[in-house]
Amino acid sequence: MTYAPIASAAVKVPEGVTVQVSGNKVSVKGPLGSLERDFSSLPIIIEKLDGEVNVYSYFADRKSKAMVGTVAGHINNMILGATRGWRYKLKVVFSHFPMNIKVQGKQLVIENFLGRKSKIIVPVPDGVKVQVTKDDIIVEGIDKELVSHFAANVEMATTLRGKDRISPHGREGTPGVLDGIYVYASEFSK
Repeated sequence: MTYAPIASAAVKVPEGVTVQVSGNKVSVKGPLGSLERDFSSLPIIIEKLDGEVNVYSYFADRKSKAMVGTVAGHINNMILGATRGWRYKLKVVFSHFPMNIKVQGKQLVIENFLGRKSKIIVPVPDGVKVQVTKDDIIVEGIDKELVSHFAANVEMATTLRGKDRISPHGREGTPGVLDGIYVYASEFSK
């Protein structure tokens, strides 16, 4: 008699955090807030037993095993976000034209990028806090995907591609213009 291979992963739920599982919908509530995620489109099973969340899949092939680990990682990130929060730090780099960066309502406005008259506007999603200092942008929130996606959007807004990435002073073979905004740190906010 042969048994079907099972892929499984467990995520411990710390004290002070409540996790509810309904079908494949997971909601996490912690001291910093609550998050909800729907995994119902995936062929996995999620259960909460004895202070931990179990994710598993029957008849697991290589792809299913990877999916189980990924979902367990997402649930762990939700728990960490609800208890500690996430912070991404971005550095503003310029050589000739100083960039002006400010938060206006629900938008991050980047002015004078490479001396351009036009403004670059990046919308700030709900649940994300943005602080701008002289040469740094600090992005915080409890949803890691939302915070990291916004930080990536800010970095991509100032990324030069193709003919825009000219080499300075006419020298070929150099990296070109390095002006932009770059993510340099990812950490917990508390």
